[in-house]
Amino acid sequence: MQSKKNKKLFTYSELRQIIHATHKQLPSNQKKLAEYFLEYINDIPFMSIQEVSAKSSSSVASIVRLSKKIGFKGYADLREKIAESLQDQINNKEFFSLIDSSNIQDDTLKIVAETDIRNINETLAVMNRESFNDTLTSILSADRVFTAGLGISFLLAEILSYQLNQVAVNSASFRRDSLLFYEQAMFLGENDLLIIFSFPPYSQETIDLAKFCHEKKIKVISITNKSSAPASFYSSSTLVVKSKNLLYTNSFAAISVLINAIATEVAVRNKSKVKSFYEQVEANT
Repeated sequence: MQSKKNKKLFTYSELRQIIHATHKQLPSNQKKLAEYFLEYINDIPFMSIQEVSAKSSSSVASIVRLSKKIGFKGYADLREKIAESLQDQINNKEFFSLIDSSNIQDDTLKIVAETDIRNINETLAVMNRESFNDTLTSILSADRVFTAGLGISFLLAEILSYQLNQVAVNSASFRRDSLLFYEQAMFLGENDLLIIFSFPPYSQETIDLAKFCHEKKIKVISITNKSSAPASFYSSSTLVVKSKNLLYTNSFAAISVLINAIATEVAVRNKSKVKSFYEQVEANT
C-alpha cells in the first residue's frame, strides 16, 4: 500500500502512469476497470462510485479494491486526487477558441472545423509531456526509426517517416506487401526505435508487431486515441491523440499537429546535424 502518496499532489500524467503501470498486475476483471479509469479519467471527479459501477459494469467493492491497489485509501481519495490533478492540468494548458458560429449558418465545413479544433484542444489537455519528451529523446538516440500502421495509420506512419527524414533522422515506414509486419521487424536491432499508429478499429497485426518488438527489447512508442489502447501495454511511451470524426473514419487533424511538433522539435534539438544535412543536399542538387 502506498498510503504516504495520499498527501501528495499528483500531476495529471503521474496519475495516468500509476494506473497504467498497475494494469499489468491485475486480474482480467480489474484490468477492464483500470481501462475504464484511463479512458474516462476526466469524468471521474464528477461521478459517484455507484455511477462508475453502473457504467463500467463493475461492483462497488471492485472499484474500492482497485483504488487501494493503485495506492489510495479508497475511491473517494482517488477521485479527489484526479480532480486536483485535472484542475492543475487545465490551469497550465493553452487552448484554441472554437469558431464563432453566431453569425454563420451551420454547414459541414464549419462543423468539421469545430470538431477538429476540439480534437486539438483535447489532445493538448491529455498529452503527457514526459512521454512527448521521451519520444524525442528516443528518436534522437536511435540508430534507425521505423514507423508502422495499417489503413489510415499507414498513411500517417509514412508522413512521420518522411518528416523525420527531412530533419536528418534515418527513418523508414513498414510496408504491408510481401512480408508481414513481424517478419520485417525481425531485422530490427536493439538500438532501433519503432513508432506505431494504432486507431480504431485497432489492427491486430499492428498490436502483434508492438508485442513482438517489446519482447525483443526494441523500444516501442505508440500514437493512439487513448492511454488504454491495446498497443499501449507494449509501449514504453504512449502519445494520446484525439481523432473524433463525423464519419466512421478517424480525423487526423490533431495527429498532423503532433507529427509536425515532433519533427519541429527534433530539428530544434538537432540543429547542427540538420544544417549539415541540408548543406549536403544543396551541394548535390
